[in-house]
Amino acid sequence: MYVNEEAVKRIIEEVKPATLVAATKYVDAKEIDKLEACGCMIYGENRVQAFLEKYEQYHGKGHWHFIGTLQCNKVKYIIDKVELIHSVNTYKLIDEIEKQAGKINKIMDILLQVNIAKEESKHGFEREEMHEVMDYLKDKPHIHVKGLMMMAPHIDEEQTRTYFRQTKELLNELKESYPDHDLCELSMGMSNDFPIALEEGSTMVRIGRALFKEDNQ
Repeated sequence: MYVNEEAVKRIIEEVKPATLVAATKYVDAKEIDKLEACGCMIYGENRVQAFLEKYEQYHGKGHWHFIGTLQCNKVKYIIDKVELIHSVNTYKLIDEIEKQAGKINKIMDILLQVNIAKEESKHGFEREEMHEVMDYLKDKPHIHVKGLMMMAPHIDEEQTRTYFRQTKELLNELKESYPDHDLCELSMGMSNDFPIALEEGSTMVRIGRALFKEDNQ
């Protein structure tokens, strides 16, 4: 796949004031250079090994986020390279991020992944346990929680609206309960449903397919 420059520039404008996180798992470092040339400056990777390869090859001014499922034994490889981890979904992962960030004296920005639709096939904390998770984080000085991340069910786009809305409501609830935290980010919306996610309060959209063309197009 390769960058669709026209689409990238259009989507950057469409999502403002929200942030476009380009999901780059299907493209190589050369295409990331093209994303930067179009004005897209944040790149989200799903797999640690692929991320490390692109990180070494990319020499631009953009910033990296990790947006995929993160195994605890891989945290040490990315902790000094990414600015935000979107997909923090277990207590064990919280502990490992705290441990590895502490080793390099870094405060790691994270988002807590919430399984708002309670899908068995998806990772994430359930809504009912989020206060417990936030309390758990009080003893983690090297972790800075910036908000929530969610993945909508694979259903009709308009039907996803209720799950986006519920996630926004949850963020507002947590803001009230934990005013000392800077809970300002809501990472939700992908290529198929990001316009609805934006309408419901998303501040970051993770878009891949809509930014690229197939090689045979």
